[in-house]
Amino acid sequence: MTSFEDIYQFFQSPPPVYLNKELAVCYILSVLLQRDSYGTELIGQLERDYPIYRLSDTVLYGALKFLEDQSTIIGYWKKVEGRGRPRRMYQVIPQWRSQATDLAQLWYEYTNNGHIRPQIQPSTM
Repeated sequence: MTSFEDIYQFFQSPPPVYLNKELAVCYILSVLLQRDSYGTELIGQLERDYPIYRLSDTVLYGALKFLEDQSTIIGYWKKVEGRGRPRRMYQVIPQWRSQATDLAQLWYEYTNNGHIRPQIQPSTM
């Protein structure tokens, strides 16, 4: 049974919001426009920079595959010191920087607005 205290607690400490593929694509491009990155770094950076948001491995790698299939980004292997296996790094293809910037802007607008909430009109009686 829910109490008013439970409701207040929910808003004081809301659960994380998991990104869908559309948001993940825009977020990934916002990072890759700044520098090349890899999967686990993208997840960690999201949690540091946007603590309320989370990105599952499934959605992340689905979004990366989509971006590769669309020839928006390319992946390459990079040996990292102190790590046995090379990492799969991603970068935006130069011809796509303009459109990637537009999509990254959608991410910034989304996070700055904090989800678009409907305007509540005062009742007129």
